[in-house]
Amino acid sequence: MPDRFPRKNDPASIAERRALLGLDGTADLAPYVKAAESVTGVAVIPVSVAQLRISLGEYELSEEGEVVETGRADEDVVVPLAHTEGGLTASVQRGAKAAELSGGFRTHVVADRITRASCFVCRDAGDALTLARWIEDRIDDAQAFLREADIAELSRYAVLREVKTHVVGPMCHVLWRFTTGDAVGPNMMTRNAYALNMAFVLPNAPVPIDRTMLEANMGGDKKPSHEFFQSGHGKTVIAEVTLSDDAIARVLRTTPQDLDALSWAGTHGAVASGMQSVAFTPASAVAALFAATGQDLGMVGTSSMAHGTGRVVDGGLHASIRFPGLEVGTVGGGTNLPTPHEWLSVLGCAGPGKVYRFAQIVAATALALEVSASAAMATAGSENFFRAHFERGGIRS
Repeated sequence: MPDRFPRKNDPASIAERRALLGLDGTADLAPYVKAAESVTGVAVIPVSVAQLRISLGEYELSEEGEVVETGRADEDVVVPLAHTEGGLTASVQRGAKAAELSGGFRTHVVADRITRASCFVCRDAGDALTLARWIEDRIDDAQAFLREADIAELSRYAVLREVKTHVVGPMCHVLWRFTTGDAVGPNMMTRNAYALNMAFVLPNAPVPIDRTMLEANMGGDKKPSHEFFQSGHGKTVIAEVTLSDDAIARVLRTTPQDLDALSWAGTHGAVASGMQSVAFTPASAVAALFAATGQDLGMVGTSSMAHGTGRVVDGGLHASIRFPGLEVGTVGGGTNLPTPHEWLSVLGCAGPGKVYRFAQIVAATALALEVSASAAMATAGSENFFRAHFERGGIRS
């Protein structure tokens, strides 16, 4: 094996890498060369589909950056799930069937913000506090700077909405909070945050600044974090369903009381472990939808943070799940690749103006899995959960 592979994405370099690795030379990788460096092949993951009945809201972003519902309609949605987890699609479909018999899922987009967590290291805590107050008092000036500055690297799609500061020791952490349209927006907001740090704060700061960091990890980018669990990162979405007694008995093979008992035990288990989420298995559904539609897979870490609830009501059980940080996009990045774009089109989510629809579908799909998996765990001794994994998961002695 050579010491170095060719690193370019031209056809000759791709062919040489494939030959050196013993791969055939027939793959057409031209559609993928702008998506990653040193492209050498593609990973093929099976995609299965589930069908969900969802009451989807139509949403717009106001000039002030608030998410406003403008309409609502019930739809039957076909959801692509890319995974190799035996039983996952069947479980999603079972939860979706119980929901359909109960009137379907209902989804709500609550907020839309994505954050870059910068940091300015000052001489001492006093200077850091002075800087924090100065930055918070000048949010209007910072917004005007981004609108008016003649800087080629700036993105006009990333709109600064608020700023939050946090001082610890000599460090002034700054959370620049943006909206980024139909793209997830990390590249957009990184460019704008860099300009704010270097061309707005540094030249005008009321105190000396020893060091500036574009990202200092206070928010928790691509990781679960208390900050994002509370304030959101990306799209904050709630999905809910009121399951009827009949659907719970016939489809889920359990009772509202058993589901309530599992919710009680599971919530306390989550608290005892210090878990950042209170949910059953949201990452499986989020990751499967992300893989099918060209989302950034690293963002499953933040996007799968969730807070589920279950409550016995007259005639059944109300279940909901809140995702504070769905980092999703319908333009840019992997969404432009052939297969992801095709699956986004199946969802009615390809291109501009579709990101809030897509975020709601992700949340409803995850709730379908939560309902089904929880029902399997709620049976006596969790036997149904065990059987599902034994029969579909390839367990061998």
